[in-house]
Amino acid sequence: MTRLRQFDASVACAHLARRDKGLSRVMAEVGDLQLEVRRNRSVFEYLGRSIVYQQLSGKAAATIHGRLLDLFARRRLHSARLLEMPLEQLRSAGLSRSKCLALYDLAERAVTGVLPNTRALHKMSDQQIIDCLSEVRGVGEWTAQMLLIFYLGRPDVLPTRDLGVLKGYQKMRALRELPDPSRLARAGLRWRPYRSIATWYLWRCLDITLPTT
Repeated sequence: MTRLRQFDASVACAHLARRDKGLSRVMAEVGDLQLEVRRNRSVFEYLGRSIVYQQLSGKAAATIHGRLLDLFARRRLHSARLLEMPLEQLRSAGLSRSKCLALYDLAERAVTGVLPNTRALHKMSDQQIIDCLSEVRGVGEWTAQMLLIFYLGRPDVLPTRDLGVLKGYQKMRALRELPDPSRLARAGLRWRPYRSIATWYLWRCLDITLPTT
């Protein structure tokens, strides 16, 4: 596990504080940036875990993911081994049929070399990565954006359809209604090139009480 290293965190936070007074208040209340990048897994393993965790509570997802890992040597997902497993064996871990099919598709792409490895991803732009990974069954824009932030450490990603980010922005601006993604996208232009950091603070905004003045 490492911190984001493509930029100076103090420079990024100072930039955001200058550009947005509301975000500056949030940052002051939340404290130091604690955004961490996890690269202790392969791209295949990261996306496999993401598929398992989709639309589940953290505890339930962790249980199912743990059962899935128990099916593999050293509890590490292996693409070729996964392809050899019958559907019933995967289902025994608690996975839905649709998630099993998504894992098969992901594994097939990994085995055939269609799925980029970490080195290849580092040579691609954010949008190229989103477009490429969105072709995988069960992997959409949001999952690709999370990989950009938490696996690759890209500093300028804003998941405009993430409910937590939208709620954080609503709270920061004291809006009566949840903003639509297009409004958040427009607001985020001022945070460039550090929208990933702004995203993290908007998530954390939901955990604090903002001063009324």
